[in-house]
Amino acid sequence: MRTELVTTLKRKATELLSELESERAPILITQHGLPAAYLVDVETYERQLERLSLLEGIARGEKAIEDGRVLTHAKAKKRLARWLK
Repeated sequence: MRTELVTTLKRKATELLSELESERAPILITQHGLPAAYLVDVETYERQLERLSLLEGIARGEKAIEDGRVLTHAKAKKRLARWLK
């Protein structure tokens, strides 16, 4: 991953976006020597959102198990059958 100054982003935005599209590697943008933002292509960003959504679903499921909010297979099947009607 490469790092660029915010001033470089301001001066060469079109060039950086073109490179980002072809290389698909995030660019770390720094401001005053500190990390300020990551610049990523749309496809990578959307894929990360999908993964995050999946991980959040898994976390909710694990929390439900922890809290004892579980059903037997038969009860789940019965509940789904009513829902699908």
